[in-house]
Amino acid sequence: MESEADTPIYKRVLLKLSGEALMGPTDYGIDTASVDAICRQVKDLKDLGLEIAIVVGGGNIFRGLNASERGMDRVTADNMGMLATVINSLAMMDHLEQMGIYTRVMSAVGIEAFAEPYIRRRAVRHMEKGRLVIMAAGTGNPYFSTDTAASLRAMEVGAEVMIKATKVDGVYSADPKVDKDAVFHRTISYMEVLTRELKALDSTAVSLMMENGIPVRVVNITTPGILRRVALGEEVGTLIS
Repeated sequence: MESEADTPIYKRVLLKLSGEALMGPTDYGIDTASVDAICRQVKDLKDLGLEIAIVVGGGNIFRGLNASERGMDRVTADNMGMLATVINSLAMMDHLEQMGIYTRVMSAVGIEAFAEPYIRRRAVRHMEKGRLVIMAAGTGNPYFSTDTAASLRAMEVGAEVMIKATKVDGVYSADPKVDKDAVFHRTISYMEVLTRELKALDSTAVSLMMENGIPVRVVNITTPGILRRVALGEEVGTLIS
């Protein structure tokens, strides 16, 4: 029986995972051990009874924006990035199902051999039935990041919070890897993130969350047990609200 200390403060969450989180210590691709560790944290959330949607990036395999800056057509590059998120989503599905979690991959682009089409009402129904939903291929449109896709999906499925899981402890005033004087923010407003051009989320995603009042908790997914701590109401990482 769960104690009061094990009672989550949320019922439905959207987890935004960076593609980089899946590559672990490697320079490219999918690191099986890292995916397994992330999925065990997701299982912690399921064990608390949460309804979970996941949006995963594709930066560990292909970055559309970087490719377009090197001369590739932006639409083609972004389409390739969307396919990278499908690969990551299928990898996560495999690990989660091996842990006994019923999982559905839903794609914003037609790819029925691998994934269901994303239909909002069906996604919500899956979550209500206890299935975990991984939303692949971003918004299905070029020029939109997976951060923006995550914000959109969070609103569509009625998530109470978006957990942005990266390889950084939260939001800093500058890149802590570059600037040793970078200041860590425990809490910060959407508007501050926008006006100071902090790179926690892209500006379109922040604007969407601000307009709809959905808080974002930015955490380091490599910290053991961090997702469970967020679900139980601990003030870890950075809260953007």
